[in-house]
Amino acid sequence: MLFTDRADAGTRLAEALRHLEGEDPVVLGLPRGGVPVAFQVARALHAPLDVIVVRKLGVPYQRELGFGAIGEGGVRVISDDIVRRGRLDESDLASVEHAEAAELARQAERFRAGRQRLPLDGRTAIVVDDGVATGATAAAACEVARAQGAARVVLAVPVAPPDAAERLRTALDEFVCLSTPFAFSAVGEWYRDFSQTPDDEVVSLLAQAAEGPGADAGTPEGPAPDEDVEQEVAIDAAGVRLTGDLMVPAGAGAVVMFAHGSGSSRHSPRNRLVAAALNDAGLGTLLFDLLTPAEENNRAKVFDIETLAGRLADATGWLRGRTAGQIGYFGASTGAAAALRAAAGSGADVGAVVSRGGRPDLAGPHLSGVRAPTLLIVGGNDTMVIELNRAAQTALRCENQLEIVPGATHLFEEPGALQQVADLARDWFLTHLVKQV
Repeated sequence: MLFTDRADAGTRLAEALRHLEGEDPVVLGLPRGGVPVAFQVARALHAPLDVIVVRKLGVPYQRELGFGAIGEGGVRVISDDIVRRGRLDESDLASVEHAEAAELARQAERFRAGRQRLPLDGRTAIVVDDGVATGATAAAACEVARAQGAARVVLAVPVAPPDAAERLRTALDEFVCLSTPFAFSAVGEWYRDFSQTPDDEVVSLLAQAAEGPGADAGTPEGPAPDEDVEQEVAIDAAGVRLTGDLMVPAGAGAVVMFAHGSGSSRHSPRNRLVAAALNDAGLGTLLFDLLTPAEENNRAKVFDIETLAGRLADATGWLRGRTAGQIGYFGASTGAAAALRAAAGSGADVGAVVSRGGRPDLAGPHLSGVRAPTLLIVGGNDTMVIELNRAAQTALRCENQLEIVPGATHLFEEPGALQQVADLARDWFLTHLVKQV
């Protein structure tokens, strides 16, 4: 089993933990990589999320050999056997523990940003990591959770080697693992993206979970504002923190979300020009990047329509809690396929879709499930993309239209070409979004 990234692993892991939802659990992520996985689990189970900070106590002359672990609240788990065999005296123990206690306190303060640790007394604690190699740290975290008062401790990980998995199953109340491959050498080999999780991401995910579903400070909520709102926003989409630019004119009846494709971003002057035309017509816009900066040059990510569409759908849910009007999608390149795939999703409530120089064909069999009126705009000299759009159009079962801008190439760089795109998009959204409000 190969996971796309930690968010994907967390989503899949959550399904295997559904039976615990009725136990009122607390989800505890091991920093740093376990927290993005735990975030998805907590969200799916509607459970509170916290971090469980554990510091291994290493034998002074052999640091990789742990003689115990410490956790918050003065919890101390010691292996008397290793202490005895290592001939460690009290001064050895005290010296190591003092140094690790200082680092534990620093990490806990950094990650929680002043919030109190969630009490575990009498509750089911689900300890989550992004995978285990030996399982020593995860096992120590489970012991700490038990010592902090948890009535039941469950360890949940996406992947582990068979031998470690067998040990953990016999040592815990419950061990949930999606994959135990025999050819195991490292956790990271079972992820397409196993990039390092920075402290800031841990802090951000914990803060968002503490605020509740869909919460994000400083964003407009409820009906259209009485004055223009223009701000940079942070959106959690499938466990990834995405940055966007939100512009909502006073009294706007709808907001158009821009799904950027390859070679594009929220800073693209092409997208900015179209967004400005929509704003001038009284429509709100949200320009945000479906990919993180680290993912933008990865072609596999650029063409991963399912992941892009999932992030767009999550971002739509975020926006829906902040606007009373209709929501539309404007997609470019692979972003157009993501927009159509998201619009075809179960329960999707999208008022209209516009594709600029897009690849709607990449939405494949999902095209027939799109219900939102869809406008496909292609440059007259972009012959290959014209054919791909015509083929996609035959698969659409919703109201749709193909507009070809004469003399324009793929990026609509010719004089006046992009303005034609903006005018077509504006008219389509005004017709199919605002009339529904």
